Amino acid sequence: MSDSTKNAILWLIAIIVTVSLVIYQKATGPTYPVKGKVEISGEIIKYKLIRSFMGERDALVEIEVPDNTTGEIEYKRFKSYDEWSTAPMTLRDGKLVGVLPNQPPAGKISYFVRLFYNGKAYPLNSDPVVIRFTGDVPLFILAPHIFFMFLSVLFGIRMGLELFIRKKDTLYFTGVVVITLFMGGLVLGPIVQKYAFDAYWTGWPFGHDLTDNKTIGSFILWIIAWFVLRRNRENKVWPILALIGMMAVYLIPHSALGSEIDHTKTQTPPTEQNK
Repeated sequence: MSDSTKNAILWLIAIIVTVSLVIYQKATGPTYPVKGKVEISGEIIKYKLIRSFMGERDALVEIEVPDNTTGEIEYKRFKSYDEWSTAPMTLRDGKLVGVLPNQPPAGKISYFVRLFYNGKAYPLNSDPVVIRFTGDVPLFILAPHIFFMFLSVLFGIRMGLELFIRKKDTLYFTGVVVITLFMGGLVLGPIVQKYAFDAYWTGWPFGHDLTDNKTIGSFILWIIAWFVLRRNRENKVWPILALIGMMAVYLIPHSALGSEIDHTKTQTPPTEQNK
């Protein structure tokens, strides 16, 4: 097999693994919609309960339903002593629409959705769904952030394949990872965070945001790997550690332990209100 063919195959493998990792992280993250289906009047109704909303408008939960179906949405602010509020869903263009009031960036709402047909209730979720609100992030900031983060993973995986198969351009690929991870995670990442949650950094030592913490941890490993490879192109220990660290990062759901508002810190507990 020629070197160019081998190189092309390695790139193909790297792309497949990268896309698979990105899909996995998105599908397992706490902002991925809760999907399901329920049978009403012999018809299978598929629904999607959103868990993330960007912007200053109210969030809409929309479900296509059969005729004569009604519904209600029950909600309250997450991590609060609020009482549950219940509001009817309205019919718009064949869809029942429930409205969740907009929250400040990092504010969350817990909610339940129930459908009704011929006097029978069809609860769509037994556990509350939690939706997080974020500020608007301009596309000219968000797009390059995602692009550089994708490239960092792609070149990281490509470096791992290079390390054991071609053994030629390990230092080069490591350098690209350092640059793309720095641009995507440590330059554009905090800017995205500022737009979304009004804070540039919510990881250590200011908070416990796993997205921030895992980004800086991964970057440190790749920096060490790059310096080690500059002195010894044959070293495999640090590049492997950097790659393992990156893979572990992408196996941790995105936005886990992310920014959120805890209203209980500013509210009086009900037991104390009744004293």
